[in-house]
Amino acid sequence: MADSGENSALFPIFILSVIALPLVPYTILKLLRATSEKEKSIHCECSVCSRSGKHRKSIFGRISKFSTCSNFTVLLLWVIVVFLVYCIKQSSREIEAFDPFSILGLEPGVSDSAIKKAYRRLSIQYHPDKNPDPAAHKYFVEYISKAYQALTDPISRENFEKYGHPDGRQGFQMGTALPQFLLDFNGSSGGILLLWILGGFILLPMVFGVVYLSRASKYGGNNVRRETLVTYFDLVKPSLAPSKVMDVFIKAAEFMEIPVRRADDEPLQELFKLVKSELNLDGKNARQEQAKFWKQHPAIVKAELLIHAHLLRKADTLSSNLQQDYKHVLQLAPRLIDGLTKMATVPHTAKGHGWLRPAIGIVELSQCIIQAVPLSARKAGSGSSEGAASLLQLPHFSDAVITKIAKKVRTLQNLQDTTLQERAELLSDVAGLSTDEVQDVEKVLELMPRATIEVTCETEGEEGIQEGDIVTVQAWVTLRRANGLIAALPHAPYYPFPKGENFWFLLADANSNDVWFSESINFMDEAAAITTASTITEGKMEASGASMEEIAAAVKDAVAKVKRGCRLILGKIQAPQAGNYSLNSHLMCDTWIGCDTKTSLKLKILKRSRAGSRGGHAAEGMQEGNDVEDEDEDDIEEDEDGDQSEYSEDEDKDDEADKQNNTNRKGSANGSAQRKGRK
Repeated sequence: MADSGENSALFPIFILSVIALPLVPYTILKLLRATSEKEKSIHCECSVCSRSGKHRKSIFGRISKFSTCSNFTVLLLWVIVVFLVYCIKQSSREIEAFDPFSILGLEPGVSDSAIKKAYRRLSIQYHPDKNPDPAAHKYFVEYISKAYQALTDPISRENFEKYGHPDGRQGFQMGTALPQFLLDFNGSSGGILLLWILGGFILLPMVFGVVYLSRASKYGGNNVRRETLVTYFDLVKPSLAPSKVMDVFIKAAEFMEIPVRRADDEPLQELFKLVKSELNLDGKNARQEQAKFWKQHPAIVKAELLIHAHLLRKADTLSSNLQQDYKHVLQLAPRLIDGLTKMATVPHTAKGHGWLRPAIGIVELSQCIIQAVPLSARKAGSGSSEGAASLLQLPHFSDAVITKIAKKVRTLQNLQDTTLQERAELLSDVAGLSTDEVQDVEKVLELMPRATIEVTCETEGEEGIQEGDIVTVQAWVTLRRANGLIAALPHAPYYPFPKGENFWFLLADANSNDVWFSESINFMDEAAAITTASTITEGKMEASGASMEEIAAAVKDAVAKVKRGCRLILGKIQAPQAGNYSLNSHLMCDTWIGCDTKTSLKLKILKRSRAGSRGGHAAEGMQEGNDVEDEDEDDIEEDEDGDQSEYSEDEDKDDEADKQNNTNRKGSANGSAQRKGRK
């Protein structure tokens, strides 16, 4: 075994290795992520967003963004690494091999007279009689004297010249790379080492594990509390109207933690008067409804009032304390809405389907929160299913501006369909906007996304779909903008935090209110999209028995499509009972109003054969009915014109149970649809 001095000297090297192995790759990963985030930070450049200041990179903002627990930990570990390197460098002399020639300042092979001469010279400098310094005394005894004895003794000198050590050939030594105080403390070497092993390698990991598990037991996906998810799951109903989604959203456990102060009572009363019209408390029993509203938990009341103040763009009227709570509520909103959407689309029915109506209402609530548009503005009117909400999200647009241009433009689609010159004349001459304001509107219109969907439903390896089959749903979603960008942050000047676009793909049956399949899509992470598309394409081609060249070509095409702004979705669903199904594929953006897309898809399901076989005569019968059926463009346009916002429905019908359409039908076909539409 190595001596204690060598063990102590090796301990910093051991700790340095333990720290550096995970620290170096983790630091490289963080740097790469920071670089990619910097490249993706493409945001709206209109004057309204510029004045909001949320995209401005101030010194304080940069410091606060850097001053995270993770970054401080990494920085501290690198400081420790530098300190360990310094300690190792300083202690390197202590673990150097004993070299008498080097100590005496001689070259190997010198004569005895030269050795004696060098010894006398060093004795004058370091001998205790000549130099009273204790360090000189120690160096003379431990190094100079030993070196002289090793070189003047013929046997020691021969051993050193042959084996590099005065004592001759040395055996293999092993050490523990632990400092001496861990191995020997008041004679109890074994007990102290055992305590350190128990503490450092057993108890400490157990403490971290308990802390992690306790947090994991409280929070689910996307850092939403499990208590909140359970509450959302219980409160979401199939008949939940969009106007009632807010009542479910504010029941989050996170909102219950908002501080309740007596000093906020009067400001909240004033805020209540401002947002009262949005709370739907003006019915026949207004007093009872208001009393019921104030009987809720004070934190819930505060959260709802602050959200409505944001929707009405009245945040500037809030006190300093309410401003802090206001930002906290809005910071929680995106992930809570994401969790609420998942609770609406998870299996609720016996068939394993989610619910379409509440899912649409939740995404529409998200759109209103990001764009700061009141829910009442979504009420259908003037030929628009979204009301004035889609126009109110544009910069410099107000109710007065919308009223002025109502004779020529009633919807966002109407405004986008006009030419650039016609739009400029309309906004400047009729609406009274300045040239700079018109340019701001154009910038936002160029930033708005337009999406197309290509959906296919098929049973892998078969020509048709039979009831009970595992059906593969594949969708290519393509995003286009007038300015040529793919990934960008939306125009949202009133939302105080940067918020990326997120899209929800819903394959649903509107007749039965069932969501068959749902998936969230993000266009910001191109690398992840390329990996997903490559993996899906490669797996599908291998299953079809394609050659390596064909697989490589298909993967290359998929990667090229992703780089052009496409995203690939793949999912599995179980085919329902035989019949004809009219499905809709919805693509809803959680940040923009009026940019949603809907396509229609007709799907035929064949009854399963008696033997359950998919071959022989059964396959021939399926081939006859294997066709793609899409609705005509005229039918879709008529359906779109007939769409009305559910915010204007009679709320007395919200609690009626949705009827399930389980009528038996005949036929078989794989289904596909490729069309751009607007909800």
